[in-house]
Amino acid sequence: MTKNKTTRIIFIIVLLAFSIGLDQVTKTLVRIHIDYNEFSYLHRHIVIRHVENTGAFLSLGDSLSGPIRYILLNILPSIAILFGLYYVFTRPNLNRTTLIAIVLIIAGGLGNLYDRIHFGSVTDFAHIDFWIFETGVFNVADMYIMAGTFMIVLHAWFGKKPEEVTEKSVNDVTGEVK
Repeated sequence: MTKNKTTRIIFIIVLLAFSIGLDQVTKTLVRIHIDYNEFSYLHRHIVIRHVENTGAFLSLGDSLSGPIRYILLNILPSIAILFGLYYVFTRPNLNRTTLIAIVLIIAGGLGNLYDRIHFGSVTDFAHIDFWIFETGVFNVADMYIMAGTFMIVLHAWFGKKPEEVTEKSVNDVTGEVK
């Protein structure tokens, strides 16, 4: 294994471990210290409250029952996370932004999946409301997922575009002279 490949693998593992660890620490602190009360900051624009979300994003799927719920909330996310892990470990040509973005999405997914399997629900605790911008209640893992997604979209929009093939560059390659 080359030094560059080893460094890349270590980077991925450290970023995953740090991200998942920070997510779990914040959720544990909320579970221990915030008893379904709420604390507000900046004139109630930022609210910290303890919420146990039995569904997925914005409580989607919390009313499902039985095998459908298990498949949609545990099996499918597990498959997506495994695919993501396979992808980042086997694609050495990913640029740094895309690599970090995908690792953040995987870390967020793993943090929430761990909660769902271990506790039966995901601990959410933050809510932001600035009139025209309002969120649902979310956690650090959700922030990783959103940040990673945002990074991928921004990189796709503003990242370097492949050089367009011009007639001159084609002529240079083929050796033709016009």
